[in-house]
Amino acid sequence: MWYKTYGRTGKKISVIGCGGMRFSDPHDIDKGAAVVMRAYERGVNYFDTAPGYLDDKSEFIVGAALRQMKPGTFYTSTKTFGGNETALRHDLDKSLQRLGVDHIDFFHIWCIITLDAWRERSGGGAVKAAFKAKQEGLVKHVVVSSHLPGNELTTVLKEGEFEGVTLGYCAIDFPYRQEAIDAAHAMGLGVVTMNPLGGGLIPQQAERLDFLRGPNDPSVTAAALRFNVSQPEITAALVGFSSIDHVDEACDAVDNFEPYPAAYIQSMKQRFAPSFKGFCSGCRYCLPCPKGVGIPQMMDAYNHKLMAGKDDAVKMRLAWHWGMNPSDAAPCAACGACEKRCTQQLPIIDRLKEIAKLA
Repeated sequence: MWYKTYGRTGKKISVIGCGGMRFSDPHDIDKGAAVVMRAYERGVNYFDTAPGYLDDKSEFIVGAALRQMKPGTFYTSTKTFGGNETALRHDLDKSLQRLGVDHIDFFHIWCIITLDAWRERSGGGAVKAAFKAKQEGLVKHVVVSSHLPGNELTTVLKEGEFEGVTLGYCAIDFPYRQEAIDAAHAMGLGVVTMNPLGGGLIPQQAERLDFLRGPNDPSVTAAALRFNVSQPEITAALVGFSSIDHVDEACDAVDNFEPYPAAYIQSMKQRFAPSFKGFCSGCRYCLPCPKGVGIPQMMDAYNHKLMAGKDDAVKMRLAWHWGMNPSDAAPCAACGACEKRCTQQLPIIDRLKEIAKLA
């Protein structure tokens, strides 16, 4: 396994992190814990979960595995959606108990999906409470997890005094977060990427996305993970394992791997546009919308429909990644301003109408 130092914390974490959101049978604690233990055996030392994952079963599964590990050989990562001190402490206490640890290494202010939500969490006392828990030794590092676009997330990072960030980033949607990745690195923060495999779409669409694979990449999955972890700005890629085979595939991708050089990573990024004709590239030139429609988020969700071929892909992407609904596309007045500015010349109006009908 390959390790990188997480920001300024001095902690060296595995470049592949174990995500606790995709266990195949959440009700089988032992089965899920065996997957986590396989990751540990392969050198993974960063284990991420959250209250509420998998009908509230994820922390129990991860905790069952952590109890089998040697103390001091792993790092815990969990989250809180609490908007004030009472709610945050409730989440923290519950997580400590479920995970069977006396502290959380990386405690996330979780699911910041709008700047207004950030203001509410900060103003409501949640962030202050997290730092208070750090002073008490219950938390080692206060970090943030967000799906905000890069420019907005950069604002949060500058205001929050966090030590790290977890954000969505992969080979098919990197333009949405690149600004935040660069800003976090410049600030000396640790950066963990979630959904490095596009929420499973990359391996599911391996044939279509084969252009991502270089001559030395055994699979599209390996190429996508290497694309992330080769970048010096990124500390680790968080992979949601549902089986032991998935653990081995991800770990094999980075074992004895020489990181891609910067020029090769840039060439991969430049292949995005021609290889994804008809896809939104996340440049955001379509904004502002006079009706306030979140056009980049809507087009990103439509990208997933184009790959998966299912309307449900739009709904899931909007809900889970952006905290939005198809009805949020309805205010579009078809003025055409966005289409005139679109660098990809996409039929934005027609796509917004199509999305709105899914409400």
